Amino acid sequence: MTLIRWQPFQEMATLRRQMDRMFDELASVNRDAPITWKPAIELQDTEDSLILRAQIPGIEAKDLDIRISREAVVITGERRYEKKEQEGGYVRSEFRYGNFQRVISLPVAIHNDRVQSEFKDGVLMLTLPKVTSVRDRVVKLNLADSTSAAPEVTDAPVADTKKPEATESAEPASVWD
Repeated sequence: MTLIRWQPFQEMATLRRQMDRMFDELASVNRDAPITWKPAIELQDTEDSLILRAQIPGIEAKDLDIRISREAVVITGERRYEKKEQEGGYVRSEFRYGNFQRVISLPVAIHNDRVQSEFKDGVLMLTLPKVTSVRDRVVKLNLADSTSAAPEVTDAPVADTKKPEATESAEPASVWD
């Protein structure tokens, strides 16, 4: 009988990867389009905002769809094949073409209606201001108009989820009243 050393942290890491993969697939905005690749990202936490950078080389702003909620950013787009006429065929090509999507869960809630964006040299930079309120909206950015776009609110805010306020009374409340 062979004994195998149990490594609980390795099993937890495997479970986490499987869960992340499952939630990435469930959060897919466009389930009909096959996803062929994901852009690389950096997420930086500053005192008053999160700064998200995504490498999306070879993509035009009109081919991007960016949706931002309080807890996540979804970047969807398509890298189109370049139609070139050349004499010889490729020996090797590692460029990825087709649809892509990246869902980035945010560590804190943000003001999605105050997002600042810049798309330059194939790098998308979003400045996401942090928030402490309890309202939720989804915002769609339109990058096709300019390289620095203002967000447009597409959904009405969800009703507040505040707890009822407690009242003060001089007499103790009876459970039997």
